[in-house]
Amino acid sequence: MDFETRAIHDGQEPDPATGAIITPIYQTSTFVQEAVGKHKGYDYARVANPTRTALQTALASLENADHGIAFSSGLGATTTLMHLVDPGDRVVLIADVYGGVYRMTSQVYEPKGYVFDYLPAAEFANLAGHLDERTRLVWIETPSNPLLNVVDIAAAADATKAAGAILVVDNTFATPYLQNPLDLGADIVVHSTTKYLGGHSDVVGGFAGTNDPTIAERLFFLQKSLGAVPGPFDSWLVLRGLKTLALRMQRHCENARAIAAWLEEQQTVTQVLYPGLPDHPGHEIAKRQMRDFGGMISFLTETEEEAVGLVARTKIFQLAESLGGVESLIEHPARMTHASTAEAPFAAPRNLVRLSVGIESLDDLINDLAAALVPAAVRT
Repeated sequence: MDFETRAIHDGQEPDPATGAIITPIYQTSTFVQEAVGKHKGYDYARVANPTRTALQTALASLENADHGIAFSSGLGATTTLMHLVDPGDRVVLIADVYGGVYRMTSQVYEPKGYVFDYLPAAEFANLAGHLDERTRLVWIETPSNPLLNVVDIAAAADATKAAGAILVVDNTFATPYLQNPLDLGADIVVHSTTKYLGGHSDVVGGFAGTNDPTIAERLFFLQKSLGAVPGPFDSWLVLRGLKTLALRMQRHCENARAIAAWLEEQQTVTQVLYPGLPDHPGHEIAKRQMRDFGGMISFLTETEEEAVGLVARTKIFQLAESLGGVESLIEHPARMTHASTAEAPFAAPRNLVRLSVGIESLDDLINDLAAALVPAAVRT
């Protein structure tokens, strides 16, 4: 079946008890057993819940994964994946990594003896030369957050496999509608389902998918043992979002392409970062491994002061963290989502603005940005 059909039906058969077309919310903490050790696949809701099972099945299908494991947040998924490595092991991450991941690696795991090296996106073309016998895990985002860098997943998979390590690809920005990292050789694909998969800014969640049965067995054990699991209502909300993911992503991409091209023409914008632009350094790779270029745009203004002022002047673009909802958001990464990287060599540029382009009227979105981008001399 095609993506759009799987998003609506896989794991979401009508309820056998009532015929309900929508997967029920199994709001229960425990399940009655017929006898000691004899049950219908469910005994305690932290271990498994039918609504969560439906979500895991649906997401695994969309990522072409044999196994899907859902979590209570994207960072819950990340925390669990970090338990695949031990103190002293080396993890290589893309330097342009989400600020919450960097906060976790630098402030939680490094003091415990884990080793993290942050590799600029451009250096992933030479990834093999940066891996050694201690490297256990390679972690990339593509497109990355917030600089929209693009990494060749297939090439990274080849280098990682040759080094005997595990490749994890954060696919949050692209979604499985635009990109399937497992098909390109990645070992694990991870998402913050809070973003495009939920799509309505009303749920927090995470997901990891894999085709490796050994990794899957370990992740299911860790899911049960660490407990960062989504509740049934959260699982249901993400399931609801999946049903319209294809339609939403088409509109996100259409709006973002047009806005990126428009931003390039604005005198107060010094650079636009969007993989769909022909002059983006990762454009050709993105064309090869993505079906479209996504709904995220970052751009540079002349100064930090202009960036901070701009994000406060828009009306339709709401000033908020997060991304991937139907509504458009704007933020200043250096002071918001990536404030934790302020002292790092790869800190978010102080004059960077990030847009999560929603599905509103394109004309309204451009008019909103145009009013906010008016030069200071004109505003006064």
